[in-house]
Formats: sequence, structure tokens, C-alpha cells
Amino acid sequence: MPGPLLHVGAQVLCAHGGSATPSAPNPRVLVGGQPTVVMSAPYLVAGCPFNVGGSPSPCISAQWIVAATRVFSNGQPLVLLDSQALCAPNGTPLLPVVAQTRVIGT
Repeated sequence: MPGPLLHVGAQVLCAHGGSATPSAPNPRVLVGGQPTVVMSAPYLVAGCPFNVGGSPSPCISAQWIVAATRVFSNGQPLVLLDSQALCAPNGTPLLPVVAQTRVIGT
């Protein structure tokens, strides 16, 4: 399914509202003057309030498991607005909320 490419300035949240940012932006492909993100780069999550039975269990990082199938940079698929990622340690998804809409990939 085609979708907008994610970039460093995109707003991405964990399922509990924590803010997620890419650990390694891809400077080879820019959209709107900002680096894109490849599937292999984990995201770091900050401010996740999730707890289990009163014990904190926040999302710490996330790894993309589904990304573009036809748009690559340095041999790695680029991340799209509709890509899927799982957070560690609890397995909840990342939610891309806001991204640029000018460059579309599949």
C-alpha cells in the first residue's frame, strides 16, 4: 500500500502516548529537507507512562517490522506512514501520527 515517507520531524508515538524518535536517521534521502528513516534503525521511546499492576513497564525502544517494499536507501527499506513497528519490552505498536505528505512510497 502506498504511503508518505517518514522523516526525522514526523510525530511518532507509542501506543501509550510516549514520544518516539529514530536512533539513526538516513541522511542519503531527504524529504522536505529532513532525513528519512530506514527499517533497520530502531526508534527510542521517551515518556511512556505504561505500567502493569502499579509497576512501571514503559516502552523503551521499537523496531520496524513492515516498511516499504519498493523504495530503498543503502539497501534498506524506507519507513512509511503506514509501516508497523513493535515496542520493547511490551510488544505494543508505534503509531506514526504526523508526517510529510509530498513524497509517497510503496
